Amino acid sequence: MTKPLLVVESPTKIKTIKKYLGSQYNVVATVGHIKDLPAKEIGINIEKNFEPKYIVIPGKQKVINSLKKAAGDATDIYLAPDPDREGEAIAWHTAEVLKKKGRKFYRVLIHELTKKAINEAIAASEDLHKKKYEAQQARRILDRLVGYQTSPLLWRKVKNGLSAGRVQSVAVRIICERERAIQAFESEEYWSITAFLETTLPPQFKAKLVKKNEKKIKIPDEKASLAILNELSENKFIVKKVQKKITKKNPLPPFITSKLQQEAIRKLKFSAKKTMVVAQQLYEGIDIGTGGTEGLITYMRTDSTRIAKEAAEEALVLIREKFGEKFALDKPRFFKNLKKAQDAHEAIRPTSVFNTPEKLTPYLSNDQMSLYRLIWQRFIASQMQQALINKNTISIKAGLYLFTAGGSSVKFTGFMAVYMSVDEEIESEKEKINLPELSEGVELKVNNLEPKQHFTMPPPRFSEASLVKELEENGIGRPSTYASILSTIKEKGYVDFLKGYFKPSELGFIVNDLLVKSFPDIFEVDFTAKMEEDLDRIETSGTDSLDILTRFYGPFKKELDAAAESMLSIRGVGIPTDLSCPVCKKQLNIKVGKNGHYIACSGYPKCRYTRNYTRDEKGKVHPIELPEDEISDIVCEKCKKPMVLKQGKYGKFLACSGYPVCKNTKSINSNQPDKTTGVKCPEKGCTGEIVERRSKRGKIFYGCNRYPDCTFALWDKPVAENCPNCGAEFLVEKSTKKQGTFLMCLNKECGYKN
Repeated sequence: MTKPLLVVESPTKIKTIKKYLGSQYNVVATVGHIKDLPAKEIGINIEKNFEPKYIVIPGKQKVINSLKKAAGDATDIYLAPDPDREGEAIAWHTAEVLKKKGRKFYRVLIHELTKKAINEAIAASEDLHKKKYEAQQARRILDRLVGYQTSPLLWRKVKNGLSAGRVQSVAVRIICERERAIQAFESEEYWSITAFLETTLPPQFKAKLVKKNEKKIKIPDEKASLAILNELSENKFIVKKVQKKITKKNPLPPFITSKLQQEAIRKLKFSAKKTMVVAQQLYEGIDIGTGGTEGLITYMRTDSTRIAKEAAEEALVLIREKFGEKFALDKPRFFKNLKKAQDAHEAIRPTSVFNTPEKLTPYLSNDQMSLYRLIWQRFIASQMQQALINKNTISIKAGLYLFTAGGSSVKFTGFMAVYMSVDEEIESEKEKINLPELSEGVELKVNNLEPKQHFTMPPPRFSEASLVKELEENGIGRPSTYASILSTIKEKGYVDFLKGYFKPSELGFIVNDLLVKSFPDIFEVDFTAKMEEDLDRIETSGTDSLDILTRFYGPFKKELDAAAESMLSIRGVGIPTDLSCPVCKKQLNIKVGKNGHYIACSGYPKCRYTRNYTRDEKGKVHPIELPEDEISDIVCEKCKKPMVLKQGKYGKFLACSGYPVCKNTKSINSNQPDKTTGVKCPEKGCTGEIVERRSKRGKIFYGCNRYPDCTFALWDKPVAENCPNCGAEFLVEKSTKKQGTFLMCLNKECGYKN
């Protein structure tokens, strides 16, 4: 009889789990999903209650075969993919391929890769969670319905290769709307007045003017500030009120996924994607010198701030040992969960607080240590005493005017001895003002009154951290999807990421405006947030997935059909601007071609005026005028007139100055000798050599120097090296984003690549 089979999601977990389970189980991995919807079709039978068509993911048949082989004749299969909706889908699909008469399947939820947690999870194994699977499946179907039906619209109306997404397009909309708010913003001048004051004893301190006649003061310009200064010069500055109080400050809860991403972005300069990659490594296990790998943190995709009582109590033991009794609570502190979805998870915490950062330093990379320390410190701080802050506020009367000065000092550091968030650090630094001991009625000496000009600032662009926060607060997506959302909108070219901030690209503006106009509900923030809540309710049996899909698809299909007819074609008509064509005075429109966006005359084809363009800080379109043609010393071989240097869509080229009578053009490099590659032409009977050349459109290619007698040509650069496999006389150099630069053989039967 074959041993029971334990199936996990990631192969990196196998070593850790085997260390704790010994030889009791066979342990194998699915290496992620094994089934998915087909890539080249929608894969949803809409008429048949939105039935999904799952297929084996290309390349995963080997994994399935190995799963079947490992299962053998075992009757008990323990399915332990990650404890979330995606993991539940993997568990269901694994059960489908391993289904066999008399075989039983158990769902195992492993939240941390420790011996105790693994054994407890197996002992507490349960049935597969149908509702959780349905929630995942409904999300997948919704995303497929939207993406696979709106993207082809964009291909027809704008440009091939574009995509829309139920959540990604809302994220782009949020960025576009912020940019438009920045463009529409009109800065206003205002002034402040600061008094530099002191008593008979140091230190000097600053106080801000805040009120006149008990009303909040607004100083619009320099003239108003000078008038106030004149009035103040005649008044004594008297301490009106001194307020002293001690405030209590509680620690933040342990990290959930979104908060971990935000804090790692701000404190560690990690991207959201990098944060999740490193967190996955810490969760799946690292060799820390204990005879094998060990999971160092709990599962890192969670909305929950819940923590196990045992973990909190362990933290209190460490706090007493490391920091002293006064820093420890009498009993664990627990945090109220705002969301019920995925509450089965704990917050992100160390699997053992006794794995201190100092202890793990020799075993972790710099990135792993930075993130682990953040998680460890935040969890420990969450179980420490409150911080006590001395807060002083002084109100100072000067005639009709009121100034205030405030400051704080730490009376007892409490949890702040271990951890403060970025926001807490900023707040703490602002409040570090040393005020003298004062009593009411004391007259103060005025050392200086400083007027200062300011201008109101537009709302800031989103950073990765603030965009994650915005998505979270608006209920868009889920923590496990934030990193992929941010990566996708960058990769699709809808946003530029400049100096750590998101700015919509011109393509992003164009696509966003088309989608928002044609689908006012589907890509609306509140609608998308409500849909996320409905998906959560499927998991908790609060609603039915078919009901959600049906209610969504009816209105969506109407908008889809209408958009097919009414969506503005950027390929054809284009987006109108307020600019006139300098040639024929007709309106200029924004269009998108295979080489990007440009403005073109609406009088096309009679008028062929086109230009690239830029936008100013207010979003106004400005054509990029071409420089005047430069006369070259090259003579046209057809009409003997001088050639002029022109700028075209594909770069600079030479054109006859006799245009339009003579339309001769030539490459700018056509009079320069071709660059040799050192590779002989492979055509039989040809004694030529392959040289680097440039097409009329300016693109580099490689052809025989015996042209036109020999027409052999390549786009890839030939390299004078014999193929080590088949002996071919040369290889070619290729480059891709994923693989970088490599050499390969052109012989299809050989297939050599290095």
